[in-house]
Amino acid sequence: MPALLELQQALHAQILGDAPPADAASASRLAIHRNTVLATLVNALRLSFPAVQRVVGAEFFEGGTREFIRRHPPTSPCLNDYGAGLPAFLAAFEPASTLVYLADVARLEWAVNCALHADDAPRLDLAQLAALEQAAVSRLRFAMHPAVSVLRLEYPADAIWRAVLEQDDAAMAAIDLAAGPVYLLVERDADAVQVRRLNAARWQFAARLCAGDPLYTMVQQAPDADLSAWLAEHLACGRITGFQLHQPPAHAPPTGVTR
Repeated sequence: MPALLELQQALHAQILGDAPPADAASASRLAIHRNTVLATLVNALRLSFPAVQRVVGAEFFEGGTREFIRRHPPTSPCLNDYGAGLPAFLAAFEPASTLVYLADVARLEWAVNCALHADDAPRLDLAQLAALEQAAVSRLRFAMHPAVSVLRLEYPADAIWRAVLEQDDAAMAAIDLAAGPVYLLVERDADAVQVRRLNAARWQFAARLCAGDPLYTMVQQAPDADLSAWLAEHLACGRITGFQLHQPPAHAPPTGVTR
């Protein structure tokens, strides 16, 4: 008799894969389960990627996402976690190849979805920073709020996303796809998920904060930047929730960052 795991794997292959059912009766029963599972997963993706669906249309979206589901079935029971691989899938999906910006819109929508469902966390108590000796500032590496992320996109996906969701044809027509990359910070505030554009230097600083890089390495790469002001903004907005002290190498320069 097959083990439970083997039965589960066989059922999974028959519902989401290409494995044939054992007989006609099984095929009829499996078709009901397959349609239910696919409809549930397609709807979950529709909720996470509303602008992508509007760009391609409901029929194309359903057909494309069904193919995505077949190739990349979920690995978690939480539907909010499903869809991380859709942007990369769309980037390589030949039927969508003429929509060169589509994958970037999907990347933005996934970041928005992650920010929406991320855990909450209290902002850093500034008194903890004030208690540090000035010499320790260079050793700081910060923990960012779980709802904060950064994106560098080749196309103005933020403008496309807003125009599509607001059904603003004039704004959509005015978008210049060749305007160059955009640098975005995605976060959740008290009201909603916010998508903000940054210039390249401020984005690089935010990206390194998100990566947990210590301050002294940021100074090495951007010695003339106003890191104190940029850091103060992140602290004031509640994007930083904690910090650790990292031991820099002996040759690390002073940070130029003050409390």
